[in-house]
Amino acid sequence: MTSLNPKPFARRVLQVKPSIRSVWVMVLLIIVLDMAFKSWVHQQLDYLQVIAVTPFFNLVHVHNTGAAFSFLADAGGWQRWLFVGVAGAISLWLAWSLSRSSSRLERFAFASLLGGALGNLVDRLFRGYVVDYLDLYWLTWHWPAFNLADMAICAGAVLLVWHSFNTASPNAIESKASP
Repeated sequence: MTSLNPKPFARRVLQVKPSIRSVWVMVLLIIVLDMAFKSWVHQQLDYLQVIAVTPFFNLVHVHNTGAAFSFLADAGGWQRWLFVGVAGAISLWLAWSLSRSSSRLERFAFASLLGGALGNLVDRLFRGYVVDYLDLYWLTWHWPAFNLADMAICAGAVLLVWHSFNTASPNAIESKASP
């Protein structure tokens, strides 16, 4: 008779390659830092409050019920669940891609994308909107406010594009080899 022994399972989980383990830690770090900053802003700044930091940067407290650049922000509320579903599906795909990637740069790209997506997803699930708090501007022109999760998503996208341009596809290698 065999007994259930949790040690083999725990051993397999802990034997994940260090590089893969580190990117999962990166995902969690992005989520935790993002939520900590959003919580601080939510508690310390009044809604729509602006704190000038430099001649081109403000800390602000705004709520984004829409997607990037407040897309569908005035749609009446249904968009919350649409964005939750889309972000959840994309997060699952990113986690799957992250676990299958063999390139270190690609894993860091997927980890940044996943951490940012989950950071904003958690905010949208529990608050109904995403807290944005970083405001870059020049004279009277303001870039839409954003947060750490948005920066992680952008960094991940840039890394993924960089990786795609610096990785030869098998078809390109075959076409160069054949006359």
